[in-house]
Amino acid sequence: MSGHSKFANIKHKKEKNDAAKGKIFTILGREIAVAVKEGGPDPSNNFKLATVVAKAKANNMPNDTIERGIKKAAGDGNAVNYEHVVYEGYGPKGIAIIVEALTDNKNRTAANVRSAFTKGGGSIGIQGCVSFMFDTLGQIIIDKEECNLDADTMMEKALDAGADDFSDEEDSYEIITAPENLETVTKALEELKIPMASSEVTKIPQNYVELTDEESVKSLQRTLDLLDEDDDVQYVYTNWDE
Repeated sequence: MSGHSKFANIKHKKEKNDAAKGKIFTILGREIAVAVKEGGPDPSNNFKLATVVAKAKANNMPNDTIERGIKKAAGDGNAVNYEHVVYEGYGPKGIAIIVEALTDNKNRTAANVRSAFTKGGGSIGIQGCVSFMFDTLGQIIIDKEECNLDADTMMEKALDAGADDFSDEEDSYEIITAPENLETVTKALEELKIPMASSEVTKIPQNYVELTDEESVKSLQRTLDLLDEDDDVQYVYTNWDE
């Protein structure tokens, strides 16, 4: 589920493509392991873990698989340590691209990401070269089919909970928060029994860039597809106006 407004991040939602390839469980398993290591195995006291568990359930990961992942991360001192790494660069026509990954081998991941950029006619840049073009914000998406509140009521409840912005889209409601307020707003909506399709801190472009020639679109799509195929890559953000 994704918002469609310019407030929503037009990002390559990796889980959508990977679900079809059977890779989403691997990706979510890594996120569970990192969340447990950072905040402990109890989702009620670890908001990051609770968010990942909700995402796992939304992607039909079995409860016993989720529980095994949590127990393994909490009890296995020899478990693989994943490191969060970020790469920034440019695609065709200067399209800004940010890649977030969880990896146990930075050299492997860096080589794969660099290759994806190169094969799509882009290039890796230095840290910070494009991140200033994005705002880091909390984003909550609510599927209208799962929510029985109208737009005015939903907006009122979201703003009362501490949200900064609200958008009524064709098939969803989008709520924007400051990153530090995402947990508070999410818990407030949970207490109101409002179902959420997603709740996450994301990167939203300040401006969007159109690609008008077919060759540039193909080149950018090649880079995004190659990044999708890499299990280390968790999220890819661009300012491409699809």
